[in-house]
Amino acid sequence: MSIKIKNLKHIYDPGTPYEFQALSDINLSIEDGEIIGLIGHTGSGKSTLMQHLNGLLKPSSGTIDIEGLTLTSDKQDLRALRQKVGLVFQYPEYQLFEETVAKDIAFGPKNIGIKEKDIDRVVKEAMAHVGLDYVEYGEKAPFELSGGQKRKVAIAGVLAMKPRVLILDEPTAGLDPKSRDELLCYIKELHEKEKMTIIFVTHSMEDVARLASRLIVMHKSKIVYDDIPKEVFKHADHLQEIGLDVPELNKLIGKLNNKGFSIDDKLIKFDDIKEAIIKELREM
Repeated sequence: MSIKIKNLKHIYDPGTPYEFQALSDINLSIEDGEIIGLIGHTGSGKSTLMQHLNGLLKPSSGTIDIEGLTLTSDKQDLRALRQKVGLVFQYPEYQLFEETVAKDIAFGPKNIGIKEKDIDRVVKEAMAHVGLDYVEYGEKAPFELSGGQKRKVAIAGVLAMKPRVLILDEPTAGLDPKSRDELLCYIKELHEKEKMTIIFVTHSMEDVARLASRLIVMHKSKIVYDDIPKEVFKHADHLQEIGLDVPELNKLIGKLNNKGFSIDDKLIKFDDIKEAIIKELREM
């Protein structure tokens, strides 16, 4: 499902001493099935941009077109929009409130009018997408789960509403390394299986390197880079100037290649880099 954003501006508290322009003339096209990393330091505008795509914020000016549904400052069809675009907030586990996992995941589908006879099926499908067994976890209370499992329940609750676009705000924030790796794997599998458009907002260049086919960098309310990750990572000095950095493994690959190696800059695991080094050394 394509998304077209034209001349989008957003001003918080207009006409007050606290007026702040969070988005300045954003023009952006997102094609069906892309997996995009949206990155920027705090205050860059990335979360503000994503909240427009789910109707949580209205544009001060400009338009957003999502598969024929046009959003402007005075025109919003929120029910139709939220059936197309699902948003998972940062630390979504704090918003779980039902007495069982299954009931929590079922809450959204019921509210958008999915028929009662289909609720059980969509809940099971959503749980399977994030690697949670329905028999094992369906009747458990959410507070009994680990942090990573709670995060998966929250994502399943959005997936159960059958969105065409999934937005994840800092999906790995606060997770331990094992839970982080598991969640990233399930996001990647979900994209490959369902071919849905996925946009994830993050501070982590490592997450971007592992998942994204396209990277959008924001700074001071504007888009400063929009390209495949390896091309964006070439601007390491400027990224550092605006409070970001490139992944450590990409730095390592760059240093190795400057020493005469020819390591593939698409590698994202240290073991793969090590194997590439050993192979080149043997061929010398």
